[in-house]
Amino acid sequence: MAINSNSKGKKGELELSKILREHGYDTRRGQQYCGANGDADVIGLPYVHIECKRVEKLNLDAAMDQARSDAKDGEIPCVMHRKNRESWKVTMLLDDWIELYREWSAGKELMGE
Repeated sequence: MAINSNSKGKKGELELSKILREHGYDTRRGQQYCGANGDADVIGLPYVHIECKRVEKLNLDAAMDQARSDAKDGEIPCVMHRKNRESWKVTMLLDDWIELYREWSAGKELMGE
C-alpha cells in the first residue's frame, strides 16, 4: 500500500526531529503550526536551514535550490534525506562544509586532540 507523500514527508520530519533531539538539540517540525511559511522543515538548529526529504527518488538539485532560496541570512542551507531502509544523509554546499569542518578542526586543536 502506497503512503501519501504529504504523510511520508511529515513522518520524515518527525523522525529527523526526534533523532536530533536524541542528540541533545531542541528541534521540532517547522510547518507543524502554521503551514507553508518559509520556515525550515525542521527547526531548532541555530544557523542551519534544514530541508527534509523522505523519498525514494530525490531531485537533490531541486531540494538544495529550495533550501538555498528559503534559508535566511546567516543560515547554512542543507538537505537531510533518506530512502526506505537507509541511513539519514546530509547534503550541503562545499563552501559551507569547509566552514563547518574548519570550526570542528579548530575545536579539536583547542582540546589537544
